[in-house]
Amino acid sequence: MNFTVTRSSGIMIRPSESTPSGSLNLSVIDAMPILRMDFHFLLIYKHGHEAAKIITEAFSKALVPYYPLAGRLKESSNGALQVDCTGEGLWFIEASTDSNLKSFNYYDNILLVPQDKLLPTSPSETSGLAPLLKVQLTRFTCEGFVLGLSLCHCLFDGLGAAQFLNAVGEFAKGFLQPTVVPIWHRDAIPAPETLLGLLRESKQPAPLVPIPSYKLEHASIDISLNQINKYKNEYKKMTGNYCSTFDVAVASLWRHRTQAIDLDKNTEVNLVFAVNSRQFVDPPLPKGYYGNCFYPARVTTSSGWLLEASNAEVVKLIKDATSKVPAKFRKLVNGNELDENDNPLSFPLSYTTLSISEWGHLGVFQIDYGWGNPVNVIPIQSFNIIPTAIVGLPPTPKKGVRLVTWCVERSHLPSLVQYYKQNNLSRM
Repeated sequence: MNFTVTRSSGIMIRPSESTPSGSLNLSVIDAMPILRMDFHFLLIYKHGHEAAKIITEAFSKALVPYYPLAGRLKESSNGALQVDCTGEGLWFIEASTDSNLKSFNYYDNILLVPQDKLLPTSPSETSGLAPLLKVQLTRFTCEGFVLGLSLCHCLFDGLGAAQFLNAVGEFAKGFLQPTVVPIWHRDAIPAPETLLGLLRESKQPAPLVPIPSYKLEHASIDISLNQINKYKNEYKKMTGNYCSTFDVAVASLWRHRTQAIDLDKNTEVNLVFAVNSRQFVDPPLPKGYYGNCFYPARVTTSSGWLLEASNAEVVKLIKDATSKVPAKFRKLVNGNELDENDNPLSFPLSYTTLSISEWGHLGVFQIDYGWGNPVNVIPIQSFNIIPTAIVGLPPTPKKGVRLVTWCVERSHLPSLVQYYKQNNLSRM
């Protein structure tokens, strides 16, 4: 299907009022090398009269309390990562197309998403330092629009990004102040010498590692609410305890992906997922903190065990790993010596590792600029070497869970989705 987008030349949106200048240190977690990248996603809206005008004004207002986001990254004289609060602003592109969102079914099928046309391009001329936020608003003929976002991961994790974007939505709806007051407070996360040493080691030139030869393919997999509840009931029957939607969805995907890639039963397989660690800081980080604060939980077992286990047994393994995170996180920030598997900068990079991110409870599905919640939220792949899945929600009005994945090669894709096709709507 032909799809043409006409972009404006783009503008910098600056804070609507004067803001503090100077440099702010990032936390030791913000400075992790794996976060030196942008993460991208699309918000799909059915309606939006004068959306560009309203949203640009809202961004400008939001950049007053969130003034560091209008700055630029830099390194201090001792190599520490900082934000230079220059007030230069975020990059905004207004675009239009002669297509109708309905004709694409609001991008229910991820394979139809023309991400190169809906995500913002970088400004052609800058001061030499990239904006921390880039936004493109694309208007469709149906009065709907797509907001494409590229956000610097060093500044915030998923919860922090959702907090900021919901604040923009509040300003768009006429709020004078955001409901949640943003707090920088990056120095509240301890930076012991043990962790600083890991950071220094991670900055050293690494040995050449062969680029993986596999090419990961996209797929969207829907798990119905009935199936989610069935998994939860199986776990409760086995343990007498409750578990989350995230737990059962991840357990299901991990099992069936492992089956799809057809490994020897003695092969070690890994599951990695981030756990919000704001409450594990002493004292806990206050409401409004929008920086990165998470710990990567890791689960390791054999392919043979995973394929023979029930979904409930795999959920128990996941919950056991999650329960150990508070102690591991405190051990990390208190400067205690770490076990090899407790190093948050060490990532088992291979086809036998599955990385999971949870988006369903971040708040991105509730970002309202005055015309209601997005009908669809689409994460966009940032890299093609780590098998990844995002646990989110299907487009409204559907219920259940949507897994947006790029976690298998093309040859393994049919086998991965086959199980879900038998009981749910799945699409490639």
